[in-house]
This record gives sequence, structure tokens and C-alpha cells, in this order.
Amino acid sequence: MMLPRYYTGMVPSKPGVERVQTGVRMEKRIVKVLKGFAEYLDISLGDLLEGIVLHAFEAKAPPFGEEQLRAIENLKRVYGLDLSAADSHRLVEKEGDASGEEA
Repeated sequence: MMLPRYYTGMVPSKPGVERVQTGVRMEKRIVKVLKGFAEYLDISLGDLLEGIVLHAFEAKAPPFGEEQLRAIENLKRVYGLDLSAADSHRLVEKEGDASGEEA
């Protein structure tokens, strides 16, 4: 379970959800950083992505604190991820790179 940086120690009741399997394709280095960060937090990749998306939908508080951001920066260096938010809508697949290969 990803806890917000302002976590107070009180665990709220957990809402029931229905999950579905997705076939989402993402940039390989982003996936590697996400998997590494999920492992760092000891949560599943799906839980990490759900937490990030829910925070983004509300835009009230960033999903990560300073320590978590440092861990992400280290993982980005390890996996050579040099993309930023400014690149998010400009990514283009390399020629012949539609294999669907997993990271």
C-alpha cells in the first residue's frame, strides 16, 4: 500500500474495487523505474500506478515525498531515464519497435 507523504499512522477503511488486466504499452526505461520503485516501496506495480493516478486526478498533493523522489532519481540514473514531463506528449516509437517486448 502506497502511503502519502503526509501519512499520520491511521489507516482509513479500504474501499472495495474491481480490477482489470490491461495491455498498456509504455517506454521501456519508465517501466523499469516504476518496477524498481514499486519494489523499493514493497508494493505491486499496479498499486503504485493506481496511487500515482489517483493523486494526479486530485492534484491536491504530490504522490511522493523528498525521500521517495531521491529514490526515483537514483533509479532514473540506474536505468538511463532522461525523459521529463515536457517529453510526455512528444514520444515517438523507434522504427520497427512495435514488438510489445516487456521490460
